[in-house]
Amino acid sequence: MTATPTSRDTTMEAISQAVVEGRAGDVASARQKLLALWSAIGVTGDPLHRCTLAHYLADLYEDPAQALAWDVRALDAGDAVTEQRVQQHHADLHIAGFYPSPHLNLADNYRRLGSFDAAGEHMIAAKEHAPSLPQDAYGSFLRIALDEVAEAISRRDIAKRVSAPGPAA
Repeated sequence: MTATPTSRDTTMEAISQAVVEGRAGDVASARQKLLALWSAIGVTGDPLHRCTLAHYLADLYEDPAQALAWDVRALDAGDAVTEQRVQQHHADLHIAGFYPSPHLNLADNYRRLGSFDAAGEHMIAAKEHAPSLPQDAYGSFLRIALDEVAEAISRRDIAKRVSAPGPAA
């Protein structure tokens, strides 16, 4: 997604820096930084910060149970984010475009844990929200991942997807 921030947000900048670090391979350091930020934000802090941080922190766990816990936190926080708050951060973003990804991640985590009914429920939710995805590379990436996870659920496959975000197995 390409969007221009409407104002400087040092917490979102710190989250982004940790995400970049994790994607560059320093997963332990990125996880430590995000966990420290989580403590600073607190469970009643800005829902956009909690949602974003939990969403990315989940990707830093190989264990699907640990990732699941953070994906649940991301979805819960997302439910508290207002459209106004999202627009304050990036004028081009909408909260509706957020929902396919956490539901997809939850479906994938439940699938990897062998909980196929729960996985299917989140896959349904992800697909219901998919029309809100942007028509860009991010939206295409998620649409492909939706198909991959749905197929893996139907096969009752618990293996990690090659295209899944997160540390290498």
